[in-house]
Amino acid sequence: MSNIEEFLKEHRIEEVECLVPDMAGIARGKILPAERFIKGLKSNALRIPESIFVQTVTGDYPPEADGVVVSPATQDVYLVPDPATVCLVPWYTEPTAQIICDAFHFDGQPVGISARHVLQRVIKLYEDRSWSPIVAPELEFFLVDINTDPDYPLEPPVGRSGRRETSRQAYGVDAVNEFDPLFEEVYDFCEAQGIDIDTLSHESGAAQMEMNFNHGAPQLLADQAFLFKRTVREAALRHKVYATFMAKPMQGEPGSSMHIHQSVIDTKTVKNLFSRKDGGDTKLFLSHIAGLQKHLPAVMPLLAPNVNSYRRLTPHSDAPINTHWGYDNRTTGLRVPHSEPEARRVENRVAGADANPYLAMAASLACGYIGMTEKLEPRPPVEDSAYRLAHTLPRTLYDALARFSGSKTVKSVLGEQFVEAVTMVKDRELLAYQQVISSWEREHLLLNV
Repeated sequence: MSNIEEFLKEHRIEEVECLVPDMAGIARGKILPAERFIKGLKSNALRIPESIFVQTVTGDYPPEADGVVVSPATQDVYLVPDPATVCLVPWYTEPTAQIICDAFHFDGQPVGISARHVLQRVIKLYEDRSWSPIVAPELEFFLVDINTDPDYPLEPPVGRSGRRETSRQAYGVDAVNEFDPLFEEVYDFCEAQGIDIDTLSHESGAAQMEMNFNHGAPQLLADQAFLFKRTVREAALRHKVYATFMAKPMQGEPGSSMHIHQSVIDTKTVKNLFSRKDGGDTKLFLSHIAGLQKHLPAVMPLLAPNVNSYRRLTPHSDAPINTHWGYDNRTTGLRVPHSEPEARRVENRVAGADANPYLAMAASLACGYIGMTEKLEPRPPVEDSAYRLAHTLPRTLYDALARFSGSKTVKSVLGEQFVEAVTMVKDRELLAYQQVISSWEREHLLLNV
C-alpha cells in the first residue's frame, strides 16, 4: 500500500473517499481525513456494514436476507483499497482522492455478493483456462432539465443556442456542441482520473449522448464506467442540468443502453481466439455467441435491473427484443461488427445504461464462457431485421427474476448466494414499485371504470 501513501503525499491530499459499488452500482463507502485513512490501511479499520450489499435502490433492506445472504447481526466487513484505482476527485476545491475498494469478511474471505467480487469470480474462470477476456463498453445517457418533481415529465435542457432539441439529431456534431462547455469539463475530469474514454457522439434521442471507452481488461473498464457515471452526473450539475443513465427516461424517446463489446485472447500467445488467420470465425467464437444466445435471458436482472429497464426493450426502438445475432446488424441482440481478425468481437446490445457495469460485464462474460466450455452451437445469423422474429427476452422484471432464480447454470457460475441476494433485493424493489399509483392510472381509470 506504499504507493497509495506516496500518491496522497505527492498530491497533498486532505480527504480520501473510499468507494465500493453496491448492487445498483451506487457508490457507497466512507470519507476520511488522509491521515486516518492511512492508519486504517494497517489495521483493517475501514469498515462498513455487510448489509449495504443488499440495500435496494430506494434505500430499503429485504428482511428475508438476514441469516440467508447476510448476517442477521448486521456485522461489519472491512474494505481493502485497490492501489490501481487511486486517483484525484477533480471537481473538489480541496485536494481529495478517491479509491475503489474490495470487501472482505474478517476470516479473510471476500464478500461473495459484492459486485466487484462477482466480476472477479468470472474473470478467474477465464484465467484458469489461460483465456483473457477483453471488453469495451459504450454508455448512453440523456441530458435533461433539472426536475425536482418526480410526477413531472423530463425535458431536454436548453443549449447554448437558447433552444431545446425538438427533433432527432443522431450523430449531429452541432447538437453535441450545444453543450460543449459541459463536455470539455467531462473530458478534463476523465483525464484527471485516468478514465480512458474515446468517442463522444449524439444518439437518437433529444439531448441523448453516447461515450465510447477504449478496450481493455474487464475490471479496469468496469471501474472506469463506474467512475464515469459519477463524473458525468457531477459535471452536468455544475452546468445546471441533470445527466441520467435511466434506461428509458422519456416517453417517445429511445432508451439508453450499455453496449458491451467483448472478445477473448489466448493469455500465452496474446492472439484473438475469435478469429482464424484468414479472418474466419473460430469454433470458440461461435460457441461464445451461442452461450450468450442461450443464457442472456436468464441473467437479465443484471443487464436490465429495474422496472424501467424493460420499457427500453421494444421493437424498432434501437434496442433488441431477442438474442439473435448477425454481422453488422443493429436489430439483433448480438452484433458482430466489421473488423480486422485481431479485433474480432461480439457486441452485446442487451444491457441498459442503468445496469451496474461490474454485474453487466460479469453476466455477459459468464454467458459466453458457458458457451465456450460447453461447446454450444449458435443459431444461424440473421441477415435482415430481427424485429420480425419472436420477442424472447423477458418483458418485465418479474419474468426476468423467475428465469434468473431458476437457472442452475447461472447459480453455478455466479454463485448461489449472489443469485439469492439479487432476487431478494429486486423482489423488495418490485414490492415498493407496486405501491405507487401512476399518472396513467389516474388519467384513464379515475373516472372511467
